[in-house]
Amino acid sequence: MPHDQLSERTLALACELIARPSVSPQDAGCLELIGERLGVLGFSLERVDRGGTSNLWARRGEAAPIVCFAGHTDVVPTGPREQWQSDPFVPSRRDGMLYGRGAADMKTSLAAFVTAIEDYVAAEPDHAGSIALLLTSDEEGPATDGTVRVVDLLEARGERLDYCIVGEPTSSATLGDTIKNGRRGSLSGRLLVRGVQGHIAYPQLARNPIHQLAPALAELAERVWDEGGEYFPPTSWQVSNIHAGTGANNVIPGEVELLFNFRFAPVQTVDGLKAAVHQTLDRHGLDYRLDWSLSGMPFLTPRGTLVDAISAAIRDTTGVDTELSTSGGTSDGRFIARICEQVVEFGPVNASIHKIDECVALDAIAPLAQIYRETLSRLLDSRNSAGEHS
Repeated sequence: MPHDQLSERTLALACELIARPSVSPQDAGCLELIGERLGVLGFSLERVDRGGTSNLWARRGEAAPIVCFAGHTDVVPTGPREQWQSDPFVPSRRDGMLYGRGAADMKTSLAAFVTAIEDYVAAEPDHAGSIALLLTSDEEGPATDGTVRVVDLLEARGERLDYCIVGEPTSSATLGDTIKNGRRGSLSGRLLVRGVQGHIAYPQLARNPIHQLAPALAELAERVWDEGGEYFPPTSWQVSNIHAGTGANNVIPGEVELLFNFRFAPVQTVDGLKAAVHQTLDRHGLDYRLDWSLSGMPFLTPRGTLVDAISAAIRDTTGVDTELSTSGGTSDGRFIARICEQVVEFGPVNASIHKIDECVALDAIAPLAQIYRETLSRLLDSRNSAGEHS
């Protein structure tokens, strides 16, 4: 497909998707729109809706390898609409940018998935392997009924993926400068330290839980957990919230609540991190309750078939030598990694995501679709065997 046609088709679909106010977990018809395009190409379409969340599993072909594109149709709330230069759900082109909620995160990626597949299938209708899409409307929210439910279903059926590209906006300054080849794990804790409430003028009759917690808190904050690894920064422990007191300045509080989070590298284990925290709290003699929540395990795709294929596609399309990164928050890649050994994330520049006047560069839209299309070719074409790119 000529470059200008690919650009216009991808832009048109991106605008159609942006115009649908799919604030999480609403899909607002995005999956129906995408499904119509895929159905024409011979994809089997399976809805896996759960708990008010819309999910789609689409596949073309029965053979391996399976190349899957994954993403989400939901967006975060707009914030104050009056602060936007234009309606966030009316796609607007100005100053070389496409504006609208979801423009970067991640409706342009979804549009590029579809047009890349359309272009590839038109050229290779009898392609080897299979092409799949895994889409959800519950990524920006709690992510409890979205991608994870589709993965559960595929896992129960014994279906595994060979390669997966998640369309998250990973680029930093220019399209293609960064792809995510893994993510750190995320482990959160809610700590309640109990003391004895009392009058602040009679501290001998009370027990201040803030004072008791402080030495343990300092120890945990100063601890070096590890040195990270080749692809991962060191594990970090951060406090996000702390609350105590009645609101009066003459009352020693009876308890203090602390929320914290680990972002951890694969050199750590969940049990090991939990044990270290408990040992610290116990050593300081605290009376406490600690509830844990694991929202994602770390995953990593080293250099190999998928990383090499998408890196080469980026270089051929943009001339950019991409960098590998595992920084940032979690993504649905953490769920997909359960059934797929090679998972990467790649998409547009992320500078405006979740912000007022979210936008994507118009001149990046066609290259994005072309990169997805070229990656498909490298992974599926018989003349481009996996061994040539590993």
